[in-house]
Amino acid sequence: MFVLGRPSDDKLAQVLDRVRGTPLTYGEVGATVDTEALPPGYHHVRATRVLGSGDAAFAAACDGIRTWQLHRGQGFRVVPADPPIEVGTEVVTDVPLAGPVHVLAACRVVRVVDEPDRFGFAYGTLRVHPASGEEAFVVERAPSGEVEAVIVAFSRPRHPLMRLGAPIARRQQEMATLGYLDALKQHVS
Repeated sequence: MFVLGRPSDDKLAQVLDRVRGTPLTYGEVGATVDTEALPPGYHHVRATRVLGSGDAAFAAACDGIRTWQLHRGQGFRVVPADPPIEVGTEVVTDVPLAGPVHVLAACRVVRVVDEPDRFGFAYGTLRVHPASGEEAFVVERAPSGEVEAVIVAFSRPRHPLMRLGAPIARRQQEMATLGYLDALKQHVS
């Protein structure tokens, strides 16, 4: 949903209340985590970045995911203030675009990865979101100790403005993906 001006916390809470328990806007739930092959008919994104090496880097990267630093570190607001990383958690993100334009994006956590050397989650879009699809944010520690962030997404425009401006929307998604990686790298550093 596109809005003019920075929405209040109350407005974001109202949006979250409206989408609570509503169906996801796509059917391929878990495809960003459970398979290498992303579903056809969507724009696909895969991005990685080395964050550091060792136990401290891995712990910091996991903390960054738990505290939504990928989003907050690039100026996105996340409501509720401290959403847990667990299946079923619903969030609304306020993404400032250009000037007074903000995008509200409601998602639900659909998968959690919590293994000794991998941590993260995937969330899927709800009806108050300009796109339809899923995105996963996972950190992995290799046997060498190298810690890497992995972002995988598939999406397609859902809102008419996104359909009209599909190339611009894809560019925005690329910028957000790089922003997620930059924010997590900064958090780990």
